[in-house]
Amino acid sequence: MKIHEYQAKELMAARGIPVPLGRVATTVDEAVAAVRPLIEESGNPVVVVKSQIHAGGRGKGRFKEHPDVGGVNVVTAGIEGGIEAAEEAVRHLAHQMLHSTLVTVQTGPEGKQVNRLYIEQGIDIARELYLSVLLDRAVWRNIVMASTEGGTEIEIVAEETPEKILRVEIDPAFGLLDFQAAELADGLGLEGQAERNGKKFFAALAEAAVELDTDLVEINPLVVTTDGQVMALDGKISFEPNALFRHPDVAELRDHSEEEDAEMAASEHGLSFIKLDGTIGCMVNGAGLAMATMDIIKHFGAEPANFLDVGGGATADKVTEAFKIITADPNVKGIFVNIFGGIMKCDTIAEGVVEAVKEVGLEVPLVVRLEGTNVELGKQIIDRSGLNVVSASDMKDGAQKIVEAVA
Repeated sequence: MKIHEYQAKELMAARGIPVPLGRVATTVDEAVAAVRPLIEESGNPVVVVKSQIHAGGRGKGRFKEHPDVGGVNVVTAGIEGGIEAAEEAVRHLAHQMLHSTLVTVQTGPEGKQVNRLYIEQGIDIARELYLSVLLDRAVWRNIVMASTEGGTEIEIVAEETPEKILRVEIDPAFGLLDFQAAELADGLGLEGQAERNGKKFFAALAEAAVELDTDLVEINPLVVTTDGQVMALDGKISFEPNALFRHPDVAELRDHSEEEDAEMAASEHGLSFIKLDGTIGCMVNGAGLAMATMDIIKHFGAEPANFLDVGGGATADKVTEAFKIITADPNVKGIFVNIFGGIMKCDTIAEGVVEAVKEVGLEVPLVVRLEGTNVELGKQIIDRSGLNVVSASDMKDGAQKIVEAVA
C-alpha cells in the first residue's frame, strides 16, 4: 500500500524525523490559506507547491492541460512582493494544477489527476542526497541505500555510476548500529553538524521502517541545509499489505482514488492483482507460479495483462470474481488459467471458471492448465460444461496455445 508524500512526512515527523513545514490543500482557497502561516513560521518567503499523486517524477512531469506547469513548482514571488504576492502566485498555480492531469515517467502517457496539493516552506539547500530503507527479500532484512546523487532516479545511478551507491544491511536483532550510521555519513561526505544530524536521521528512519512494517521508505532528495540540518525534502513510503492489520491508523491513509478500480475490487475479495500493459490475462495460484507464467508468456512473444493470484485457499466464488476482473479489462485478448492444485483443489478452480463464464460470458480465447489435487475431476467439470475452453497438458503447452490464439 502506498501513501502520499504529505502523509509520509506526517508519519516521519511524528517519529522525530526532520521534514519541512507544510500543509495539504484540496481547494484553491486552502492552498492560498497555507502560504501566510508557512512564511511567517519559517521566516522564508519562498514556498513550494507540490502535486500529490502516487507516482514519482513529479518535478519533471507536466500537466496535459497546462504543459508549461510542472508537478512541483517553487514560488519565489514573495521575495520581492511579500506574502500577498506569494499568495497570488499560489492561487494561480492551484487553479492550474488541481483537477488537471499530470504526466510523469511513472504515470505513463495517460497521466493521473491531481486532487491534492502540498504547500511547503522553502528550504535553503546546500546539498541533495539520496536515502532509502527497503526490505531486501534476498537477505530477509532491511537495508539502507544511500547516494550522493540526490534528485536522480536511483535506477539511473545504479546503471551509470553504481560505485556511488552505499548499501548497509540492518540486523533485525540490533537495528542500525552506530558504526553503520557513521559509515553512511562518511560515505555521503557529511561533516560537522551535518554529520551529527545525519547519523541521527539514519537511525530514526531505520527504526521507523521496522515500526511501520514498510516495504520501502525513500527520500529523494534528502537535503543538507546551509546551517547543517538534514531533512527529508521528499518522502515516499509503501507498506507490507499483510502487516496492515497491525496498523489501522496507516490503513486509514489509503487513497482509493489513486488505485485502479480492478485492484480495489481484487483487494475487497482477498485477491492479489496488479494491472499490466499486455493482452493476456493470467489467473494463477501462488506468486511464484504467477511470475513463471508471466515469464513464459513473454518467452513466446506476448505480454501479460495482469498479475492475478487467487491464493492457496480460494473458493469457487473468489475464482469467479477473479475471472470477472480479468474480463473487465478491454485490453485482454485471451485468458490463461494456470493452476497447480495443492491446498487449492483443481475442481474448485474448474467450478469457479465455469460459473464465471456462464455469468459474464466468454468473448476471448480461454486456455486452462490444471495440475495437482483433484486434477481429473477438474478436467471433467470443464469438459462437461460445454464451454469453448482449450485444455493444456502443461504450462509450456498452455502458454503456446494462448499466445497463438491471440496472435
